[in-house]
Amino acid sequence: MPDSTIHAQGKLIEALGPILYRAELPNGKRIMAHLSKPLTDAGAVFALETDVILELTPFDFDSARILREV
Repeated sequence: MPDSTIHAQGKLIEALGPILYRAELPNGKRIMAHLSKPLTDAGAVFALETDVILELTPFDFDSARILREV
């Protein structure tokens, strides 16, 4: 059985590249976040301070995938 992912809300606080951002979780932890494949293909660009839904794995709480804007 594949491991389930964890979805959390975060705020984008810094743009590090065209698809890479630094995000802050509600508990204050800062993580690296990258656009999901559908968002990358769509050419999505998010402004700073945007609230987004993040997908984390149970194995790595330091990086996440951006799924969508809240």
